[in-house]
Order: sequence, then structure tokens, then C-alpha cells
Amino acid sequence: MESNKLETISNLFEGKEIRSVWDAEKEDYYFSVVDVIKALTDSPDPSHYWRTLKYRMTKEGNETVTNCDTFKFESKDGKMRNTDVLNTQGILRLVESVPSNKAEPFKLWLAQMGKERIDEVFDPEIAIKRAIDYYRNRGYSDKWIEARLKGILDRNKLTDVWKENGITESYEFAVLTNEIYKTWSGMKASQYKAYKGIRKESLRDNMSDVEVVLTDLGEIATRELAKKHKPYGLKENRKVAKAGGEVAKTARDDLEKKLGETVISKKNALNYKYIEQKVLDRIKDKNDANQKQG
Repeated sequence: MESNKLETISNLFEGKEIRSVWDAEKEDYYFSVVDVIKALTDSPDPSHYWRTLKYRMTKEGNETVTNCDTFKFESKDGKMRNTDVLNTQGILRLVESVPSNKAEPFKLWLAQMGKERIDEVFDPEIAIKRAIDYYRNRGYSDKWIEARLKGILDRNKLTDVWKENGITESYEFAVLTNEIYKTWSGMKASQYKAYKGIRKESLRDNMSDVEVVLTDLGEIATRELAKKHKPYGLKENRKVAKAGGEVAKTARDDLEKKLGETVISKKNALNYKYIEQKVLDRIKDKNDANQKQG
């Protein structure tokens, strides 16, 4: 399991400090609830405010509290203290439950996001146009966007074949995808992202043309092999995914031999960088130990 990385996000909630931890395996942030409460309410005792709110939410059967986890952050006195944390979805649910004027802009934003998604259900073209506009604003060419959309369609064709072959769970799709990546690149998708210095961003959006082609080749080869041999279940499909990845690996090895250099690049398309503090493995180890004792 990859180590979690401790960091402070200071550009959220009008610049107020919100401590957070990035879970590389789950690819999600976990935010300090007390920090969010403090930013939204200006309470002189945000810890007491959260205890009271948590009690009320528990009585109401709100699942946000149930999904609350703990992590040890450094407090102002320099000591490491257990702090309630919620992932991104949980924090947004929490914001909806906080009776504060400062929370209203967030609630309006969530309502607008919900409306847009409902509109897209009735008219899917809206979602496609939104994606095209997003890529154009990021500086991608129309040719690149066209290839990206085609790649999404090809990916869906692969997952459709997997579904026909008995793959139904999200983790199974992830296992098969990682099998293809590991075989041709030597890295799982999460490791590949870490290598490129990205987190929740799309891996394909941050690949070179060659990397994208090899990824597509591995997936297309897997799809065609699966259609031909009709494996069933995770174990059999995993063997086929590895075989598909080997097709891309052969192409990669041949190209690198002729180029005299690797085609795996650390480059990404981000116009920003994540600022990391020291990786605190000992904190995670203590948290794991505390959970086992509890």
C-alpha cells in the first residue's frame, strides 16, 4: 500500500487553513472536519461545535458521521492529535448540514452542480460539449480531443466485453486495468500517476502521444483476445489482460530499442505542482496500530 502524504490546503475556504491527507490508494483527499467547521462558522470552539453537530447528525441517521475516520495531525502545540476526517464527498455532505451563512455559497454551488447533471441526463450532448470546452480551455487541440473521445469509446467497448465475461464489480475492472498497465509499463495506474506527479487527474490526459498509443494498444488487444477466447470471471480475464498488455510491451520494447531511450515520461499537462511535506509513514503506522487496538 502506498504511503499517505500529509499536506495543508490553504487556498480553500477563503484561504483559511484546511489540513488534509491524500490517500494515494483510494485516490481521494481526507479533510480535517474541525478545520472546515472553523472556516465555515468562526466558532471560538470548533471542536465543541463539531461534537454537538455530530450528535445531532447521528440522531438523524446521517451516514456522513458513520463514514467519518480519524487521522493524527500536528496541533498548534506541536503534538500529534487524533482528528476526525472526511473524504471529499463527506465534506460536501457536511457543508450541507452546517447552519451558517458562510456555507450558503457552497450549498448554491452544489445545487447548481446537481441541476447541471440532471440536465445532462435529459440531453447527454451537454456533457459532451462541457468536456470539449474543458479540454479546449486547457489548451488541447481539436485533433487531440477527437482522439481522446474515441479512446473513451474504445475503453467502453472493452468494459462491455468484460461485463459479458462475468466482470461486475468495480474492483475487478480496476484489477484488470492494472494488469494491462503493469504488463506494458511496469506500473499500476496509481503508481504511474505518482510517477507523473498527478493525483485525481486523468492519467491519459497527462500522457505523451506514445504512452497513449501503447495504452490503447494494450486495451484493444485485450478486448480482441477476450472476444476470441471468451474467458469468464476475474482469474481467466486477468490472464487475457496480461496477454493484451504483452502486445503493448512488445511494441514498447521494439520502439525503445530503436530510439535508444525509454518512452515512459514523467511529464504531465499540469500548470501547477503539488507541494509535499515530509511523508509521515510513522503517523500512518500509529493510526493503523490505534485502529487495531480499538
